[in-house]
Amino acid sequence: MTEPQQKKTGRLLRIIKLSIARRFDLHLDKADEDDVVLSIKKNSDFVGANLWTLIFAILIASIGLNVNSTAVIIGAMLISPLMGPIMGIGLGVGTNDFELVKKGLRNLLIATLISVVVSTIYFWITPLHDAQSELLARTTPSIWDVFIAFLGGLAGIVAGTRKEKSNVIPGVAIATALMPPLCTAGFGLASGNFYYFLGAIYLYFINSVFICISTYLIVRFLRFGKKHFEDQETERKVSRYIMIIVAIAVLPSIYLAYGIVDKSIFENNAQKFISEQFQFKNTQVVNRSLKYNRSKGNEIDLLLIGYELSKSRMDSIRSGMSAYKLGGTKLIIRQGLNAKQEIDFSQIKASILEDVFKKDSSAKISNPQESLLAKPLPDIRSELKVLYPEMRDYTAANVVVDRLDKTGKDTLTMVVAGFSKPVKRADRVKLNQWLKTRLQVDSLRLLIP
Repeated sequence: MTEPQQKKTGRLLRIIKLSIARRFDLHLDKADEDDVVLSIKKNSDFVGANLWTLIFAILIASIGLNVNSTAVIIGAMLISPLMGPIMGIGLGVGTNDFELVKKGLRNLLIATLISVVVSTIYFWITPLHDAQSELLARTTPSIWDVFIAFLGGLAGIVAGTRKEKSNVIPGVAIATALMPPLCTAGFGLASGNFYYFLGAIYLYFINSVFICISTYLIVRFLRFGKKHFEDQETERKVSRYIMIIVAIAVLPSIYLAYGIVDKSIFENNAQKFISEQFQFKNTQVVNRSLKYNRSKGNEIDLLLIGYELSKSRMDSIRSGMSAYKLGGTKLIIRQGLNAKQEIDFSQIKASILEDVFKKDSSAKISNPQESLLAKPLPDIRSELKVLYPEMRDYTAANVVVDRLDKTGKDTLTMVVAGFSKPVKRADRVKLNQWLKTRLQVDSLRLLIP
């Protein structure tokens, strides 16, 4: 390449670099720093209108969770002012403003207590006491909640530092979902279910901390001015207090977030291991249980039917677990139809029925019931696990039945559920009604062996 060509290429690269840098420059359209700080400080307060707005939002969200209405829950999140004090804490940490950090923490604690008390009172007096799917979804945090909170916080503080305010803030309020977990915590207290309460507060804490972290990162990236003190000793003391507060808030959340990530990785690796290593012509996995425990070790418990696997074959499968990053995981394989191995026959019957239903629904038929058979049913395992801890297994499928009292065929949804203890008639009726509502079907038959 000649020298003129090299210069031309160099100029072109510089133009491209400058163009890209300009497009991604967060300093463009940045609002005045004092205006941003004043706005965030104002939104951190919970007095007057902000406090009443919070109470109204809590009641709306509680009703939405109670009646399982996603639209109502979204409406409550749109008017919720909870983002204010969290962003105030992040701004205070980023600008060395100890007073703003204390103010944000105080107002966040007040808002949290008020939200839990109001939602508890609502769920205590409401005649509807069933835990719906929207509510149950807020009791078990996942790694995706961490990512959403962090990315939502980044979007929120970026939008808050612009001259022209956009519709990003309402979107952030919906995405980060601070309001529903607090309402779920209130439901847990009102119903005496502390599992719900702890799971929901855990999700709320994770969301709050990672929104705060993202706010701090953007504030430092935009080089907001730090607060300085005339007395150097006071400045060092304030910085030390801020670091202690940050450590108390961040370190537990990092530990909890690591646990969420680690559990997700374990479950994904375990599912891949089972699907790839237990593909046999005459042997089938009819039930699987994945138990995550960092202190005692993880465990995979499988129930097989069909031809029994030899000891050498099982040893070979166990030796290959390290390839799936399951080296320290205990593998339990239950097989053979004998009482010593405590085989659960209801699981076997449920699995056989599931296979029959799947074959029936996948058959190529041309009748009015074909669309129903092709309609997939939602996965409600996590909800059933929380609502009915004594339920061991379940299977659900849309099937075609022959009516003996009239000509033609009909369709219904068949659910087979296995319990560890006898189920009362009233509980059967209640479960049947809940399944019809949750699966959104008109005709449902519940079988409990």
